[in-house]
Amino acid sequence: MAVSYQLVIDCTSPEPLALFWAEALHYVIAPPPSGFDSWDDFFRSICVPEDELGGGSDIIEDPNGEGPRIWFQIVPEKKSIKNRIHIDVNASRGRGSSLNTRRERVEAEAARLVSLGATRLRAIVTEGLDHYGVAMADPEGNEFDIN
Repeated sequence: MAVSYQLVIDCTSPEPLALFWAEALHYVIAPPPSGFDSWDDFFRSICVPEDELGGGSDIIEDPNGEGPRIWFQIVPEKKSIKNRIHIDVNASRGRGSSLNTRRERVEAEAARLVSLGATRLRAIVTEGLDHYGVAMADPEGNEFDIN
């Protein structure tokens, strides 16, 4: 049986990152638990220290309930090294289309995400390999790929 999980991404400004990734992944901002006006109110109720609150909307979820919930956790330090784990955004829709078509889809998604605040780092292409991708960084510098 598969185990349910949530992905946690450390950051200094949770709400802008949550808004970026909600748009990038076609997710929505998760509402606070029933009976609470905000996530901060909920976190206070379970005794999370005040200095860890105030990041605004910091949890996103798949509106279809299929993908993992993602929590953008406030941390004091900025990112300083390469990620050991990253998100792959699957924009090409698989190998059922030509490499040129998949490349166009990846480039269109890269352009859309740049317009939302991402930074394009480089194309991921190897001569003779039936794959094309683009390495990107989100607004806080976390690397991800579009394939």
